[in-house]
Amino acid sequence: MKGKILEFKDQSRSGIISGDDGNRYNFEIKEWKSAALPKAGNKVDFSVSGECAEAIYAEPLVAGGASKKIAAALLAFFLGAFGAHKFYLGYTKQGVIMLLVFLFGFILLGLPSIIIGIIAFIEFILYLVKSDEEFELTYVVGRKPWF
Repeated sequence: MKGKILEFKDQSRSGIISGDDGNRYNFEIKEWKSAALPKAGNKVDFSVSGECAEAIYAEPLVAGGASKKIAAALLAFFLGAFGAHKFYLGYTKQGVIMLLVFLFGFILLGLPSIIIGIIAFIEFILYLVKSDEEFELTYVVGRKPWF
């Protein structure tokens, strides 16, 4: 059956799915079969056992992750020390941190600026190595801001 996650509580590691049949089903994290943690709004495919959802899989994401992945990787390579790739992916706080550390790093003989440049290069490599779906799940849906 297909449905949508209405709620997921990190504390109890459980949530509620609204099935396409109009019913609601409870689920535990042990039934989650996808890489990224469940999040409200995720579309899912699952089996039903009474009032509980089992064997829950996140539905594949729509195309577009590849273009976001390539753009983020290019920004990380060319403007990564300024945090451009972070701003592009919606991580404003992390982008500001990278920008300020890079700019004020020159006061400390450039060492912080070099470190930020290395971090940006590592993220460039990680973006390229991940598959389109894995990139989308990790950085867009999963909202993982660092590495």
